[in-house]
Amino acid sequence: MTSIIELHTFHTLEPARQHLVDVYADVRADLLHLPNYAVATFAERLERHATESGWVAVLGYDQGEPVGYAYANTIDADDRWWKRVTPVPPPEYTDRHAVALKEIGVRVPWRGTGAARRIHDALLAGRNEPYVTLMVNPLAGDGKVHRLYESWGYKDIGQSQPSAASPVLTAMISSVR
Repeated sequence: MTSIIELHTFHTLEPARQHLVDVYADVRADLLHLPNYAVATFAERLERHATESGWVAVLGYDQGEPVGYAYANTIDADDRWWKRVTPVPPPEYTDRHAVALKEIGVRVPWRGTGAARRIHDALLAGRNEPYVTLMVNPLAGDGKVHRLYESWGYKDIGQSQPSAASPVLTAMISSVR
């Protein structure tokens, strides 16, 4: 698919909420039956994350249709994000503020077009933190998603299970610049 994705940045949830939920539901359609991936669970997480420091979302649109998104916020050394990672990440990552990439997803017809990378890069473009961290299900796409993040410069730093309903995730980190 050849298309021009128009990117929009949001610093508050309300104008982006419905499109974020709609795209999430489409991206995760095959997982929505699992409690951790249910739309209502995502909406609750989104609501909580949007109140956290440094929250920002980027939505990509193709001719007005939302096709992908990412959102993140700032975390510090005391954030529960770091406390759930084992082994404990090195202080070089946790002693300063970092960007936690909480969610990223692109609808199937736009995968492989570079849309995810453009959304990711736009999300990080104005950030001052030295590092960005994310958590990925190592089984997602039979490992393809994890390999994609590695190709973007992320490296594994540990594992995390954010909730009892969550799979064990791989914690990854990259330089913002």
